[in-house]
Amino acid sequence: MTSSTEQASTTTRRAGPPVLQVKNLKTYLYTRWGVTKAVDGISFDVHEGETLGIVGESGCGKSMTALSMVRLTPKPASHIVGGEIILDGVDLLQLSEDEMRKFRGREISMILQDPQTSLNPVFTIGNQLLETISLHAEKGATKRTLKDRAISMLRRMGVPAPERRMEAYPHQMSGGMKQRVVGGIAIESKPRVMIADEPTTALDVTIQAQYLRLLKEIQEETKMAIVFITHDFGVVAKMCDRVAVMYAGRIVEQGTVREVFQSPAHPYTQALMSSVPKMNEKVDKLYSIEGQPPALFDLPVGCAFAARCHSADARCEAEYPPTFAKTDERMAACWNMEGEWQPK
Repeated sequence: MTSSTEQASTTTRRAGPPVLQVKNLKTYLYTRWGVTKAVDGISFDVHEGETLGIVGESGCGKSMTALSMVRLTPKPASHIVGGEIILDGVDLLQLSEDEMRKFRGREISMILQDPQTSLNPVFTIGNQLLETISLHAEKGATKRTLKDRAISMLRRMGVPAPERRMEAYPHQMSGGMKQRVVGGIAIESKPRVMIADEPTTALDVTIQAQYLRLLKEIQEETKMAIVFITHDFGVVAKMCDRVAVMYAGRIVEQGTVREVFQSPAHPYTQALMSSVPKMNEKVDKLYSIEGQPPALFDLPVGCAFAARCHSADARCEAEYPPTFAKTDERMAACWNMEGEWQPK
């Protein structure tokens, strides 16, 4: 949970215009089962030096949101059919592929959740690092300079014997070391926005803590904004200033970490929070959310969570709720908030 000092720093970070604005983003997959609305009209923003967490069950659209922001959604099935992704005033969806390639890595970068598929198995770690570094290096930089930068980056990421690791292939490194390499590649060019998609999944608890601490340190130095995608509320508490909860391709709740943790508004958020075991309570059986999320190619007319919600009524099943807001940053898409919060 964030302290009052951390909460104050969040307010300071959100002064001025956001670095990244996502507005009504829609990414659909066209399959033999029909149109899958993987991302269905989501909006959020992130300021300089701020970390936004995106949480939700597997299949809710978190990773497709991340891939959409860097325009790397799987082809030919997927299409970004609407919305805006504005980075420092530039709509990334309006750029050509060549223009986007210049932005990707330098202005916005991404750490994929599986380092095994992020690194090319037939090239050494050094080859892959130098390729990335050379793309964003100043003109006239020598090979020696680029290699020194690569070694320095590996050392900074906590990779032991970095000179020797430059000659290693991915299969000769542990999962934790590969994840550090992938993170280093994403961070090395000091992007304005970094998207981290479940970056600690392959790491054990000790290495995970070191990795998260390192990301925080680098963020404090560079002031980069981070979009942190995870299913782990413990990681959200450690890393994030604000959190957006996704369900069935939509954001159902947003707010500061403190607000959402202390008083979750949406029944789905409440259910997720109840699923987290409490260390000071003894229980015979861990809580789990009943039922399954709906298929994204066959979404119900009303609220997608209604079939699993204990407080749903006929209106929830008949009509998707609008977004209600308590403040500019605190929002939830639930009919339960009508009368308490204002329609946004």
